[in-house]
Amino acid sequence: MAIDPICGMTVDKATSLSTVRDGETYYFCSQGCVNKFQNRQNSNALELVQLSHNSLQTQGTNQTNSCCGGMESKAASSSTKTAPRSKYICPMCPTVASDVPSDCPHCGMDLERNPAYRETSSSKTIYTCPMHPEVEQDHPGACPKCGMDLEPKTVQGSNTEKDHEFIAMQRRFWVALALTLPVFILAMGPMIGLPIQSFLVSTTSNWIQLVLATPVVLWCGWPFFARGAKSLKTMHLNMFTLIALGTGAAYVFSVVAILFPQLIPMTFLEHGNVPLYFEASSMIITLVLLGQVLELRARQQTGAAIRELMSLTPDTARLIEDGNERVVRLEEVQSGDILRVVPGDKIPVDGTVTSGKSSVDESMLTGEPVPVKKAEGDSVIGGTVNQTGSFEMRAEKVGAETTLSRIVEMVANAQRSRAPIQRIADTVAGYFVPAVISAAIITFGVWAWLGPAESRLAYAFVNAVSVLIIACPCALGLATPMSIMVGVGRGAREGILIKDAEALETLESVKHLVVDKTGTLTEGKPRLTDVVSLAEIPENEFIELVSAIEKHSEHPLAEAIVRGANARNLSIPEATDFESTTGGGVRGTVNGKSILIGKPEFLKEQGITNIDSVTSQANMFRETGATVILVAVDQQLAGILAVTDPIKKTTPAAVQALHELGLKITMLTGDNEVTARKIAHELGIDTFEANVSPQQKHDTIKKLRESGDQIAMAGDGINDAPALAAASVGIAMGTGTDVAIESAGVTLVKGDLSGIEKAIRLSRATMINIRQNLFFAFIYNILGVPVAAGILYPTFGILLSPMLAAAAMSLSSVSVITNALRLRTTKL
Repeated sequence: MAIDPICGMTVDKATSLSTVRDGETYYFCSQGCVNKFQNRQNSNALELVQLSHNSLQTQGTNQTNSCCGGMESKAASSSTKTAPRSKYICPMCPTVASDVPSDCPHCGMDLERNPAYRETSSSKTIYTCPMHPEVEQDHPGACPKCGMDLEPKTVQGSNTEKDHEFIAMQRRFWVALALTLPVFILAMGPMIGLPIQSFLVSTTSNWIQLVLATPVVLWCGWPFFARGAKSLKTMHLNMFTLIALGTGAAYVFSVVAILFPQLIPMTFLEHGNVPLYFEASSMIITLVLLGQVLELRARQQTGAAIRELMSLTPDTARLIEDGNERVVRLEEVQSGDILRVVPGDKIPVDGTVTSGKSSVDESMLTGEPVPVKKAEGDSVIGGTVNQTGSFEMRAEKVGAETTLSRIVEMVANAQRSRAPIQRIADTVAGYFVPAVISAAIITFGVWAWLGPAESRLAYAFVNAVSVLIIACPCALGLATPMSIMVGVGRGAREGILIKDAEALETLESVKHLVVDKTGTLTEGKPRLTDVVSLAEIPENEFIELVSAIEKHSEHPLAEAIVRGANARNLSIPEATDFESTTGGGVRGTVNGKSILIGKPEFLKEQGITNIDSVTSQANMFRETGATVILVAVDQQLAGILAVTDPIKKTTPAAVQALHELGLKITMLTGDNEVTARKIAHELGIDTFEANVSPQQKHDTIKKLRESGDQIAMAGDGINDAPALAAASVGIAMGTGTDVAIESAGVTLVKGDLSGIEKAIRLSRATMINIRQNLFFAFIYNILGVPVAAGILYPTFGILLSPMLAAAAMSLSSVSVITNALRLRTTKL
């Protein structure tokens, strides 16, 4: 037997048609398949045919295809219902699929993009707990430790799962409320003078309460009992353990009191009657459900910052293929695709402009309201808004690789991280629930011993339930993570990206800020301003020699020199033997000449003499704030270059604001002392060090930390990475290198020093908020449990009913979350 390479049908070699190609024999079911095979000459088509028949074979069919005898393949029929997960399919023959564009081997039509295809179809959303981020699973559910609803690690744009959860809990609440109100009126009405007993006998009222309370407890409150049972099974006792024990005990006791009243001891009776607690169990369930609904609604708001970021990305893109333009979903865009962006469109992905020009609003990243002009060769960022012109671009970073996706991931990870201050709450929470259960047992025992003689057990039972219900470990557990989530999100909206909660907490206590000069205090866009040729080399030729070496360097000063050569329309020759010395300079060979470029110290180390003879001339440039670079050709001092990097307009005000916050500022720079002093004096910086190498920056930070102070370091270059990593908190300018950003705990997207002021204000506001939440949670539980136990009864005659305890418990978590949400409007 053999496989027909055209239709995939199994054929008998002895009776089927055949042909030979490249020394291999192929067998066919019909002359139609033979003709199609002979008309196809390229190997790609044969591979596609083979892919097609493999697809058919996988779906379990040996039937003929309609292309070769009119019989419809079962596989073909079924495949029309479920498109294959490949990038391209045939509109006429759905079984044909490929990951590359081609034409269909059956009907010859061009394959089209598969609308069902998704790059991320195999990826799963990971769910985690805000109180226990170590808990992760690939489906929604309840946390096995605290019982809270899990939520996606990365907030989804539509938040569908959370909506379903919120709607379900809301539905349970309204049903519970509708059934609980009659129960409450029947039970409590006589106490406030309602003449219920005049038209409804006591026995009938009791049975009505049982009928109404049962669905409230067993259906509306089912999630609480399920989570409580799970907590007992895993011994991770939590809030739902207490709720399940309290309401379960009240309901079961009431059912027994109706069905088997003879089993109730006399000391349980109140005024000669067996007490029922249906209204208590129902009301507790209803109030806890209300708290859950309010909590879910509030927790949804904590992800608002991420959803705002995600909403910046468009859903579709204009893809250009073979000169034709068509709209595709963003998930279908691949690296290398050519896209068209028209006025008003959001740029779909990161890439480079290939043709056309326009102005782009990048304020969502930089905060700058002035649009940035873009032309061929310029980079564009996904999520920014095209304004005036139309252009084509090549997609380079798609999906999770785009700048916006990386920001969203960073923010999401930071929101799930744990601050050191949370250890306090974690330690207390570990003993909290067992302590509350013990307190409830003690409360029951004391009231059973010392309570009013006629109904001791009734008092004991009610107060023990109140103790179980009022305790709220969730308020304690939520105090820190909710503030962290909202604070990190608030920072993201201001262009302040926090890497983790520890960095946010540490930033509060920073008193000493160390900053780099280039790209941090200055714009990081230096310009070549002066050229002095000391040898018998024409100025333009001198610049060409230097630029030939510098174009191989990534240093901002090197880029300034190359830009200066391009501005003069000079022809830059090729260089060989390029070498770079970090913090010193570069060397190489151009047109047979050995070139050295860098600091005076670097040239001296290489044996260059007469450097001191140009010191006064170099200092003249330095006193204007310029950076001086010396050049040697064939071991002879050949010239001086002066490069000026303007101070950012916002830097002076930012330095003043940081001083007002109580920070001492130190500038570490590899530049000359004269230039460094000029910059430090102009900005009012407290201290500075010049001619500092990357290693020396690292060592200085380490030495400052040994004094016990929390040190923040701000920089943007590769040479700043060691110092950023050594600091208590590294602050990277978003305009800098990826290495610097990866080494830092905080990234300022705008690359503006004023962002440091905002970051510190955010940190201080967040930590104050956390301490407020912890205080509320601690004081609530410290005072609430004794009051529920009846500590005020001997003196004031005050007892706390289980219903009031449930209301207080529900509102405690909501109050903590509401307080955390205030950070969204904090002025930075």
